[in-house]
Amino acid sequence: QVQLVESGGGLVQAGGSLRLSCAASGSIRSINAMGWYRQAPGKQRELVARITSDGSTNYADSVKGRFTVSRDNAKNTVDLQMNSLKPEDTAVYYCNAELRPYYDSRLYFYWGQGTQVTVSS
Repeated sequence: QVQLVESGGGLVQAGGSLRLSCAASGSIRSINAMGWYRQAPGKQRELVARITSDGSTNYADSVKGRFTVSRDNAKNTVDLQMNSLKPEDTAVYYCNAELRPYYDSRLYFYWGQGTQVTVSS
């Protein structure tokens, strides 16, 4: 089995910073990409930031210049440093991994349980 465990999140004032971390564990053959999505109340889940195994990144336009995604391939971890937070960043943030487990060569999408980020004005 594969698990994604998130940490970080919480309540912060506008302009503040938070750091989210996520660790993938279990029967993992390889991980293509890891990243973070978020879902605000009444809205669809959206991509925040994604990083591939070779370090290529892409970000939502709304977070460019404020958020930074990083990854440790050896530890199967991904972090999201969030600076200059805004009230509109308030959402549940989900870690995502695109990976192949040992028992199957196909690519699967795994999700963490989600962590709440609340930015007060």
